Amino acid sequence: MANLKEIRGRISSISSTMQITRAMKMVSAAKLKKAQDAIVMLRPYSEKLQEIIQNVNSSSDPDQVSVYAQPREVKRVLFIAVTSNRGLAGAFNSSVVKELNHQFQNNAQYEVEILTIGKKVYDAVRKNRAVFSNESAIFDNLNFDKVANITEGVMASFVEGKFDEVYLIYNKFINAATQQVITEQLLPISMVETEKEEGQTETDYIFEPNRNEILDNLIPKSIKTQVFKAVLDSVAAEHGARMTAMHKATDNAQDLKNDLVIFYNKARQAAITNEILEIVSGAEALKNS
Repeated sequence: MANLKEIRGRISSISSTMQITRAMKMVSAAKLKKAQDAIVMLRPYSEKLQEIIQNVNSSSDPDQVSVYAQPREVKRVLFIAVTSNRGLAGAFNSSVVKELNHQFQNNAQYEVEILTIGKKVYDAVRKNRAVFSNESAIFDNLNFDKVANITEGVMASFVEGKFDEVYLIYNKFINAATQQVITEQLLPISMVETEKEEGQTETDYIFEPNRNEILDNLIPKSIKTQVFKAVLDSVAAEHGARMTAMHKATDNAQDLKNDLVIFYNKARQAAITNEILEIVSGAEALKNS
């Protein structure tokens, strides 16, 4: 059985750990608000851009399909996996790696490469898989231009035929306690017109200069926005996951500390009782002698 000094040391160590986890929770909570506002503001723009592309495409020349929408025989596939550079966020990073491994199994018949955004996914795949590029430094002063530069490289590789399909894998931010791993196709983009609900009329646009030229400008912007949205979703989800993980860690540390305090008090009481018994026994022995 551990002596009282060891128990006091464990209680002190747990208290120090609680201070760290509580501070990390507060930091993540503060960062979450900013990241949540960013993704909430971007989503309507991204969705509206997709809607416009679908409406414009519905009346464009079917023989002039965008180079980013042309389906091909699939031989080479690129996965863009987004995680964080740091851990201590529960299953946030491991869930993306797990989904990535699942996609490897489903696409075993193709040549697969990975573009990693985040050190955690890069460390998980670099030894066993072909890494097309590691863009973990993107989180240093994250902005749209940085993501757009990376996306332009992916788009150029797709046009050159280096990849036939490109997919995004990331954590979608639902709320502070919930993140959902999403796998969505980035290239070639889906140009299938969505079915309109009953009573919904088709939007009538006036085009200048022409539909196809507008599509040539909108589609690259939409692709870049889609990747930027995935990164912002992942950032918000990371802070939410870390805040939740640190909250649970603090609660668990408090429970462990309470148990140790009770154990310490019982052990201290038992030690005091033994000392009293020894004193009484010694006094009785002297009296009898």
